[in-house]
Amino acid sequence: MAAFEQHIAATYTRAGLLNAGLPLVTYRKALVGFYNLQQRGTVSSKCHTITIIDFSQSSTRERLWVVDLAQGRLLHHTLVAHGKNTGAEYAQSFSNQEGSEMSSLGFYVTGTTYQGKHGLSLKLQGVDEGYNTNALSRSVVVHGAEYVSPAFVRQHGRLGRSQGCPALPVAQTPGIIRSIKSGTVVFANAPTGVAYQSQWLQLDGALLAFAQHSGLLQRPG
Repeated sequence: MAAFEQHIAATYTRAGLLNAGLPLVTYRKALVGFYNLQQRGTVSSKCHTITIIDFSQSSTRERLWVVDLAQGRLLHHTLVAHGKNTGAEYAQSFSNQEGSEMSSLGFYVTGTTYQGKHGLSLKLQGVDEGYNTNALSRSVVVHGAEYVSPAFVRQHGRLGRSQGCPALPVAQTPGIIRSIKSGTVVFANAPTGVAYQSQWLQLDGALLAFAQHSGLLQRPG
């Protein structure tokens, strides 16, 4: 437990996440889920990249972070849109339903890339039962959009909104997608007051995976 908490604090500090505006409590939650996903075999033990979206923050702020946990390095930090029916400046309502045009909360695993109407895009598999498991069928994907920009914020007082996708600034999208494609973890954090409970936030499994990953506990076999 002590080693796990030290790891969280060390990587948080090394990556400069305090200055980048990511709350430590959100980062810790994301890492608990990350290691649980490794423990269950949902993502590879070789995965060391996590993307965190903090929907508790204003859409005018850069509320997406991509972190390399192995190096304790912040790879990307940028704006990200939420769904049209999720809220205006702030994300308030979430759904897993077809046609809702809302964002979904929880943990995802990234899939394959493709060329769509928004250019290079990235499929997401929702792995949080009841919260985001319809992501593939809803075509909730990472893509670029012109309405995700500081200029849009200056003109409208908020970021543009998607149909539920975590849309990114056009120029940054290819680099981010290349960093996170093919089996990395994405975590969309809920705002305060929005109900979210996940099997991936159980501490025991996370501690076991972290111990194995760190060589503190030998892997079975």
